[in-house]
Amino acid sequence: MCDTILTLAKGVTIPLGEIDIQAVRSQGSGGQNVNKVSTAIHLRFDIKASSLPEPYKERLLHFKDHRISSDGIVVIKAQRFRSQAKNKADALARLQNLINDVLAEVKPRKATRPTLASKTKRLEEKNLHSRKKILRGKIVAE
Repeated sequence: MCDTILTLAKGVTIPLGEIDIQAVRSQGSGGQNVNKVSTAIHLRFDIKASSLPEPYKERLLHFKDHRISSDGIVVIKAQRFRSQAKNKADALARLQNLINDVLAEVKPRKATRPTLASKTKRLEEKNLHSRKKILRGKIVAE
């Protein structure tokens, strides 16, 4: 990762100027330090205004993820670490992973059939389970 660009899969890059990074105070326990130092990072990335190629923008906008708002803005809050630099690197890595997941090509599934052995095994297990349930039933006196 370079200081001026974020490199993604397939040679796609994003200038860091398109990514809005703000330091905010972390939540949760942390003693006196948590009230003084802004170590958490809020990362905002506007998909529509970015320099990403159009097909990638479309895929990102249609991707179902809670981090992508209906306006097309990716919001990531990183507060895993106690240092601002580590949280910034973590936020950028998470953005990079999100976009790479969208860019990955999904192979079409090939339809297959279960083998004869797997069908036979399934029916035998079903039969055993059925017998077990019958044995647990009430005993009727004749």
